Amino acid sequence: MKSDKFRSKVSSCQLCRGIVVTMTDSVVCEAAGALGFDFVWIDAEHCAFNPETITRHIVALQSYDCASFVRVQWNEWGVIKPVLDMAPDGVIIPMVNSVEAAEAAVSSCRYPPIGRRGCGSRRGRRFGFVSLHTYMDNSKRDPLVIIQVEHIDSVANLDAILKVPGIDSICIGPSDLSASMGKFCQLDDPEVNRVLDEIAIKVKRAGLMLGTADNLTPAWRTRGVDWIACNSDLGLMLSSGQQLLADK
Repeated sequence: MKSDKFRSKVSSCQLCRGIVVTMTDSVVCEAAGALGFDFVWIDAEHCAFNPETITRHIVALQSYDCASFVRVQWNEWGVIKPVLDMAPDGVIIPMVNSVEAAEAAVSSCRYPPIGRRGCGSRRGRRFGFVSLHTYMDNSKRDPLVIIQVEHIDSVANLDAILKVPGIDSICIGPSDLSASMGKFCQLDDPEVNRVLDEIAIKVKRAGLMLGTADNLTPAWRTRGVDWIACNSDLGLMLSSGQQLLADK
């Protein structure tokens, strides 16, 4: 289980690095796996993915020690359910701003009696080569349930959110968080950084993994970030292209 390998690396105080995948061609994930990234963040919230393209990305990573995380469009049972049936290693759930929303996120990702996930075990059981008993046992901790703290309302409710059983990781969304504070993408602003520091301290104290998508700055290292998507497929292409064009 790649989720267990991911947890193991984090527990040994090693930083897990990944990229955000925005392109539909699954060769992007193959390349990321071959390069040695720890995970890819398949961004189904903001990019033009459908169930087939998401599935192809997940399948492309099966030959590599690179976990597949899918950010779903919204924290809604019917949205999350088909993504789970694609058997990703983690699900990133955006805009979780309350205890009730956090409980709903966990419930959507776990089978009864823990949650209310609908049974669709075909790919997760490797089409029958994994026993139902083993699959159900694994499903108690797989996939990783990653919720996003990316609004000031979530920060206000963070102490209670962190007590919700079944959350594996908190992912800070600095851009949307700063926007909700009236300081859109002002990531050097002292107030924004104070809030980011506060979230990080509380997440680490709660014993949950801390993640984000941002540049790997000294500030994130100081906050103790456990995993970070430090660029995107398009971002890497553009930065490399700009450097090539700048060479005289």
